[in-house]
Amino acid sequence: MINIGVIGYGYWGPNLVRNFAEVEGVTMAAVADLDQKKLDVVKRRFPAARVTTRFQDLLEDPSIDAIAIATPVSTHFEFGMAALKAGKHLWVEKPMTETSLQARKLVEEAANRKRVLFVDHTFIYTGAVRKMGEVIGSGELGRIYYYDSTRVNLGLFQRDVNVIADLAVHDFSILDYLLKEHPVAVSASGTNHFPGTPENLAYITLFYESGTIAHTNVSWLAPVKVRNILLGGSKKMIIYDDLEPSEKVKVYDKGVNFTDDPKQIHEMRVTHRTGDMWAPKLASTEALRVGADHFVDCIVNSKTPQTDGLLGERVVELIEAATSSMRGKGETVYIKSQRKAA
Repeated sequence: MINIGVIGYGYWGPNLVRNFAEVEGVTMAAVADLDQKKLDVVKRRFPAARVTTRFQDLLEDPSIDAIAIATPVSTHFEFGMAALKAGKHLWVEKPMTETSLQARKLVEEAANRKRVLFVDHTFIYTGAVRKMGEVIGSGELGRIYYYDSTRVNLGLFQRDVNVIADLAVHDFSILDYLLKEHPVAVSASGTNHFPGTPENLAYITLFYESGTIAHTNVSWLAPVKVRNILLGGSKKMIIYDDLEPSEKVKVYDKGVNFTDDPKQIHEMRVTHRTGDMWAPKLASTEALRVGADHFVDCIVNSKTPQTDGLLGERVVELIEAATSSMRGKGETVYIKSQRKAA
């Protein structure tokens, strides 16, 4: 049995506890939170789990094999490093840390201690994103021209991170998974409409060496919630609507054809191609459960997670670069990461 402790029972912690409690071969051993009322809820729902207001109790318990951290981003590095130094495997919420330097230190510590470091970029474990990865990997879309995302809502304003770290972080991880390459440059613009608070709206453009361009619009100030992605390829295109109850992913056989044939060029150099649309069947298992199963499998069989520390570091690096560009009024920030996407 793998014994897991969770630090933080606020917004995301309850989801972690619920999913870990259902994983075969796992004991949901303990939960730590500063709020006793939240711990009382844990005791009612999971009476076998020990509760404490001291996170150190989980680190000092030799029976606990892994720690999951669901606390504010500003605490991720401190708690994560303490867990690794205590010999625990580590699950940490996104974004992994506040800075890429902190992320790099966690990666190195996990490697030195031979511990699993899992970053909870949940979208990578959704049936929709995995299916898009399959379609792209098969070559069905052809060369990827662009990725265009809208991720807006009348949102939960964060106190310790801006809207890029809160929402665009999802697109950064999805792009890493789908394209298998890291951007070479980023340009972003955005603002905070309430003095003294993090930026609440941003437009980010990522540039890739392959020629792909990615753009995401993120905001906490939209009247409705929108979660759309458009993927354009040389052969086909994809629309992904995460709020669609069924047929979240649709593949369109649409595009344009160019010709340099002198016999045809006088008629029309560009022709539009319109074919069928199909909606592939998607895996329906909750993404967090898929991730929890994968985390445990990595611990038991000494595997590297799909969302490992290196991915977490790359994403934090993009958050830093986009934030720097945004605060420089859209100036291009070049990325020199040596830790390329797999």
